[in-house]
Amino acid sequence: MRLRELLGVEELGLLLLVGPDAGDGVLDRAIRAVPTIDLADPGRFLTGGELVLTGLAWWQRDGDADPFVRILDRAGVTALAAGEVEHGYVPDDVVRACRRHGLPLIAVRPETSFTAITEHVLRRLQRRPVGDLAAVVERHRRLLTDQGAPDSVLELLRSSLGLDVRVLSATGRQIAGAQPPLRDKTAVALAARYLAARRAGEAAPHRVALGDRLYSLVPVRDAVPPSAPSAPSAAGAASTAGEHAAELGDWLLVVDADTSAWPAADGDLLDRIVELVADARSAHHQEKAVLSDLARRILDLLYSHVPPDEFPVRLRSTAHCVVTRRDRWQRCQFVVAEGEWDATRPIPAAALRVLLEEALVQEDGPVPVPPEDVAGTVDAGQAVLLVRLPERSDAPREPVLDCPALQRRLAAVLTRWLGPTGSVSIGVSSPVPAPGNARRALDQARTALRVAADGPDRVTVRGPDDLTSHILALLPLIPAETRHAFATRLLGPLRDHDSRHRTDLLPTLEAFLDCDASWTRCAARLRLHVNSLRHRIARIEQLTGRDLARLETRLDFLAALRAG
Repeated sequence: MRLRELLGVEELGLLLLVGPDAGDGVLDRAIRAVPTIDLADPGRFLTGGELVLTGLAWWQRDGDADPFVRILDRAGVTALAAGEVEHGYVPDDVVRACRRHGLPLIAVRPETSFTAITEHVLRRLQRRPVGDLAAVVERHRRLLTDQGAPDSVLELLRSSLGLDVRVLSATGRQIAGAQPPLRDKTAVALAARYLAARRAGEAAPHRVALGDRLYSLVPVRDAVPPSAPSAPSAAGAASTAGEHAAELGDWLLVVDADTSAWPAADGDLLDRIVELVADARSAHHQEKAVLSDLARRILDLLYSHVPPDEFPVRLRSTAHCVVTRRDRWQRCQFVVAEGEWDATRPIPAAALRVLLEEALVQEDGPVPVPPEDVAGTVDAGQAVLLVRLPERSDAPREPVLDCPALQRRLAAVLTRWLGPTGSVSIGVSSPVPAPGNARRALDQARTALRVAADGPDRVTVRGPDDLTSHILALLPLIPAETRHAFATRLLGPLRDHDSRHRTDLLPTLEAFLDCDASWTRCAARLRLHVNSLRHRIARIEQLTGRDLARLETRLDFLAALRAG
């Protein structure tokens, strides 16, 4: 098939950005293969004549394009087709590089899938054995676009060599591979051995004997390794905060055999499988970057003066909403964490974020959620996660994060990773049903974090219920006269107003606190319009001089009501 023919297919809507100026006969170049490539160095996959499809995940800044395009040109590639989904356009840096090297460049609009282009070209290739090529392209496409795709790649290795192969995270969670999964104790031990070998700089693959079984651990490297500013490691040796986060985000291929004794052909097959799984890992990390951007944008909105009602409108422009097609606020909870290696050195918040995400997506975890429902970022030295809760209309109670279960899961992972003196504290907010509750929920999570820091365990999780019990537990320690004076000073103006004007400000305050400051739930309980409830709360704030939007204020009122 000729490049000219492909550009003439109207339903694909392809736009030639660099073409005729690159030389005579450009549009008559033949296309003989259509690989999808998002590696910065794709040379080993190219033999010439390809229409290379790329989502531009490898392009981050000006200057990145020239090495990539130079490799394509030297390999004899027919043309480069760049998708506009990743950046919203084809960067000028890519256009300039293609002009410089005389390589045709095609823009692929967001509505056109790479699958549609691939299938169209394969249908047009005549008098050519396309079966094997189509199978390879299809496997590669599924790997990049289908969440379950790594399983199909590992099944290829299993069917070829008769071995069980699995992909584990650095915390021991099975991401893909043979079923049933490894026993939790075995998976955790393999992950721990991998981290030890990684930190010791041992050459891969790593041979590990557990009982009477021998495993080979093969690192699955990301296409673009992360970097970060320096920070001390748990052992005190020079390291970086980025390395701690990166190692916990690692994937490792676990082969139920000693691969060092394999013949060269089988070793080459394993290398190819690792490369394909690495592409899947890169795609996964790109998705996490999108979610991180979402979390960052939400925090920026909370810190700004944007009215909460405008949050959904502002969030519709994020890449997250474009990818998931969800442009409304969904019920969620904030999770905030920080920790220390010892009394003087903080744990990198980026590493804590990865550990929390790993715990939340465990199948036996606290209200397990899919990875795309956990958006995490780093803020003021803390890991901050926004966890979108499942919507279950048939459940007797709406799902919420199980704090004790989260503590158990994190303790199992962190105790091994921290060393003998480390500790981690986590605060969890109440569910956030609407943007108007988000600022209060984040404030609540951070207050719960401070309460968790006083906990006796090395890994402590505290939630909304713990805040109430913490305050009430302290009340008996305060002299009765002091408690009564505090309650009278804070609640006296409301009692006087209710007595003189026959209003219900004090019962309204109790209901508002009992509903976790939710306007809609409180209004429904009191059978009021939300605007009427807002008027009452505004009157309470005016009489007491306190701001009920602040968590500290609500806790003070709660203590006063119990003390009185």
